[in-house]
Amino acid sequence: MGNIKDYHIATLGSHTALQILKGAKDEGFKTICVCEKGSERPYKSYGVADEIISIDSFKDYFKIEPQLVEKNAILIPHGSFVAHVGAEKAKDIKAMHYGARGILEHEADRGKQRQWLVDAGIKVPKIIKTPQEIDRTVIIKFHGAKGGYGYFLANNEQEFAERIKEFPENDGFVIQEYIVGVPVYAHYFYSRLTGELEIMGFDKRYESNADSIGRIAAKDQVEANIHTTYTIVGNTSLVVRESLLTGIFEMGDKVVAQSKNLVPGGFYGPFCLEGVIDPELNYYVFEISARIVAGTNPYVNGSPYTALRYNEPMSTGRRLCRDIKMAIEGDRLGEILG
Repeated sequence: MGNIKDYHIATLGSHTALQILKGAKDEGFKTICVCEKGSERPYKSYGVADEIISIDSFKDYFKIEPQLVEKNAILIPHGSFVAHVGAEKAKDIKAMHYGARGILEHEADRGKQRQWLVDAGIKVPKIIKTPQEIDRTVIIKFHGAKGGYGYFLANNEQEFAERIKEFPENDGFVIQEYIVGVPVYAHYFYSRLTGELEIMGFDKRYESNADSIGRIAAKDQVEANIHTTYTIVGNTSLVVRESLLTGIFEMGDKVVAQSKNLVPGGFYGPFCLEGVIDPELNYYVFEISARIVAGTNPYVNGSPYTALRYNEPMSTGRRLCRDIKMAIEGDRLGEILG
């Protein structure tokens, strides 16, 4: 039987690091936070990091990786990890890494994401192949985990052509049908150790002026010529209708099952299906995040759903650290390292 005292939990100081590191400490682990210089204060103030390693940029991660290897650290990926280190370079990581590393390339590429969802039998918005074919309201989304930065709406080819000029260095995008409804982000956790899928909670994103523009009269919106943007600035908690839960569990099951056709053994750990529920209660999923998402941050002490299952505060960060703890103590660590 392994001992968790022989290991550290490490992550980059951004995104969901506070939640992950607190969850690790709650489970009895020693913790390491890798911070960009100047961003250390939250991790010191909240006391979640036993050690802070500062670097000039997250892109310099590989310069300090030997320190993580020496300390027997298990690295937890999150959105900033995907955005700054990248799915391709993730293949070169030498430190122990929680999660199926190969799945990150399917998250970073929207085409691969969509195919994963379609093959899993998930309802998805229509994709418009070229700007010339835009015949309805669409949303243009850029590749990668960038927190909604740069997303914009267009109703025709002319509007698209005007807005895309603002992003001359984009690394690719998709043109997606804009579904009118309530944005709902479903947080899941799938354990390879127990073979069970859990719903951890839900959130709704608060997106820059897309969510604040409604405070301005329609006439003033037009006169102000405001370009709607979808950069995420925060997350709010959400509880869905109980009658929807069965279908949401089934969606998660399908995605996990299909992942076994993408990477050996399938993926595991936290993930999120991001979509919109329309007036007929159809749940259209437009994106999948194959790791912990920032929408879990309102639930550091657990959500209404984890309260039903656990008799203690259980964040998604703590749940994944408990998975690691179970693996170490059960001599099954190799099963959860990507």
